[in-house]
Amino acid sequence: MLRLTVSPEEYLLINDNIKIIFLGGSKNNLRIMVDAPREVNIVRSAALENSIPDSEERAGMPRYYAVPEAPERYRRPKSR
Repeated sequence: MLRLTVSPEEYLLINDNIKIIFLGGSKNNLRIMVDAPREVNIVRSAALENSIPDSEERAGMPRYYAVPEAPERYRRPKSR
């Protein structure tokens, strides 16, 4: 998995035909725009999880959560 820090209006290019543009947001929300061909399926995780009626199967799906604290080596030094 790749973790990035981006600024508003920056984008990621996947292959030659998928562009993910970061539009900004607040502390808990992020707005993105996905530019992809019609043949590419894009599904929001909540919609995917809600479409599976079996709770055991839903529990087996991978989940990704924000890491509340970055490891020490990635933190900025505290200014005094």
